[in-house]
Amino acid sequence: MAVETELKLSIEAGHLRRLRRHPLLRARTVGRARTVHIYSVYYDTPALQLHRHAMALRLRRYGNLWVQTLKGGGQASAGLHQRNEWEMPVAAEQLDFAALAESGAVLPHGAHKQLQPLFVTDFSRTVRLIDFEGTRIELCMDSGEIRAGKATHPVSELELELKSGEPLQLFRLALELLEIAPLRVEHTSKAEYGYRLFAPAMPHPVKAGFSLWHKAQSASGALQALIGACLAHVQDNVPGALQRADEEYLHQLRVGLRRLRVVLAIARYFRDDAETSALRREVAGLGAALGQAREWDVLATQTLPAIRARHPQENGWDGLLRQCARKRASAMNKAGENLASTDFQRMLLRFGAWLYGAGWPESSISLERLARQKLQKLHARVHELALDGDEDPARLHSLRIASKKLRYSAEIFGPLMSQGGKAYLAKLAAVQDALGALHDIAIADQLLRQLDGCQWRATLALVHAALKDDRAHRVAVFNKAWRRFAQQDGFWN
Repeated sequence: MAVETELKLSIEAGHLRRLRRHPLLRARTVGRARTVHIYSVYYDTPALQLHRHAMALRLRRYGNLWVQTLKGGGQASAGLHQRNEWEMPVAAEQLDFAALAESGAVLPHGAHKQLQPLFVTDFSRTVRLIDFEGTRIELCMDSGEIRAGKATHPVSELELELKSGEPLQLFRLALELLEIAPLRVEHTSKAEYGYRLFAPAMPHPVKAGFSLWHKAQSASGALQALIGACLAHVQDNVPGALQRADEEYLHQLRVGLRRLRVVLAIARYFRDDAETSALRREVAGLGAALGQAREWDVLATQTLPAIRARHPQENGWDGLLRQCARKRASAMNKAGENLASTDFQRMLLRFGAWLYGAGWPESSISLERLARQKLQKLHARVHELALDGDEDPARLHSLRIASKKLRYSAEIFGPLMSQGGKAYLAKLAAVQDALGALHDIAIADQLLRQLDGCQWRATLALVHAALKDDRAHRVAVFNKAWRRFAQQDGFWN
């Protein structure tokens, strides 16, 4: 068994052709580049048993030779794919279970009796061995397609596979390539795209998973895994956010960025260097930029339609809603530009280089102790802000931010503690939801003041009055939620 370590990057076909001819690659290439045609058939059971076990089994043809490969386990973080791989030559286009068993690979029970071909990948690959900063990297340029029945998906990507050295150099090389041509960090494998063709499912926004810890895990290793999970949460929701398939994609993307900021706040105890600070600032800036799109979306699709339903007789609704829709579209376009930008891809690659680079010393303080201190500090801050009793919007905004940080921290680091945090989190979530509703009202008031149009002045006055009434109701909801939460002690004690 070998462990394959590679960085996947998507690239448009025109840029791929230009990159092939670039002098940088020629100067760093060891030996001659070679181009081969690669045809692969992927197998699974009708119930997709291998896929459910995070495995991929294929037969791949190189000229007249066939190679059988099973991939399984591993992880993907910041575009870096690390997987266990069992590879062996076979005599023909036929699965060889004896050879698979001899290699040490194990299929799920009973799967070998039901395996059938599901989809194929058919592409041309230009391979270069690159000498880069003392490491050897195999750079593969792939162009072709994936087929499942009549459904197809184009292939136009780079794979940077580590042959010697450290994963850091994969990201450093990718950053150099990004200066030559636009690239996108690819979080999805060819096999996964094939499965999506074979068994199309309604795409849906991806929510964050909960942390999994084990006692043998080092503090820095756990933090690196958490940061990788946060980046994956962000990346999984980018395609849907760009396509505007569902505005929940943008919301989940912003959740991923906020969770990332929480983990980075702990990571500074281990790495408090200039790059750590710079990445924290970039994450915060991106979150703020995407937040503007979310604010106009909530106003145009939730807040105003709800008020209109209560006051349908007002004449100025159509004009007001049209202008809000234009503002929303403009903000969404700006959010899309941010996510589609080279700067965003550069940030992801810099995160990868930072994650896999040197500078992760072990701390004398345990991660559990750091997490307890962080939770206690945030818990105290939330209580300090809430006990004021003042309904000033600025204070409630500060309380909302503190509650959000406390909730994400409790979700992320709670598994390090006891299992008694479920009730605490549920009551904290109610507080955060109530404060979120108050925030939406305050933001709606601010955004509406940016609109111009004398013809719907009366409608605006009606909306502001309705928001004032809604705020009084939401304050009462918050006070009730707070009284329930305030009875909770920190479950980490």
